[in-house]
Amino acid sequence: MNTTILRKSVLGIAGLAFAGGVFAGPVTEAHAAPAVDAKAVAVVQADKPGVDKSKLIPHGVQGKQSRIDVGDEQTKNVKAIIAATKKSGMDERAAVVAIATSLQESKLENLGHLGERNDYDSQGLFQQRPSSGWGTVEQITDPEYSTMAFLKGLKQVDGWKDMPLTEAAQTVQVSAYPDHYAQWEQQAADLVAKHWNS
Repeated sequence: MNTTILRKSVLGIAGLAFAGGVFAGPVTEAHAAPAVDAKAVAVVQADKPGVDKSKLIPHGVQGKQSRIDVGDEQTKNVKAIIAATKKSGMDERAAVVAIATSLQESKLENLGHLGERNDYDSQGLFQQRPSSGWGTVEQITDPEYSTMAFLKGLKQVDGWKDMPLTEAAQTVQVSAYPDHYAQWEQQAADLVAKHWNS
């Protein structure tokens, strides 16, 4: 293409753009978009309200806290525990107690029978025992069922909301290591805060 024709084409387009601006008139200040300080903008998702963190650990944590990396399967189990907690009509604190219990019992893994490494016939997220009346193997290895069974036990504990987490969990679980649940309270609360509204 010849440079003269190209120059005329570019100038013609620029002229049309200028003329369009003149005929349309200037943008008045009242209609102009306000300047925005990018540092002051915060994105808030209206459909996902925050969790009241004071409800998650109302009495503070007890003792040294432990933490594990949580993979996809464990995150799926966290979400299943939260869904079952909501279905049972219980609140975020109940989910914290349930998740801390599962962190201690199985590291949030839905364990089957582990042979010689097993504690009797304990299985699932909460290491519940069919021989102790928690349900069949199929039931206690179903995350929803096992969580609902745990929460049913928790509901029967008088004043569980006012107890330290480890005491509430131990009353349901009757573990040989009653104080071990306490070490998971912070991570359980963090997981509930992250996934309660997801």
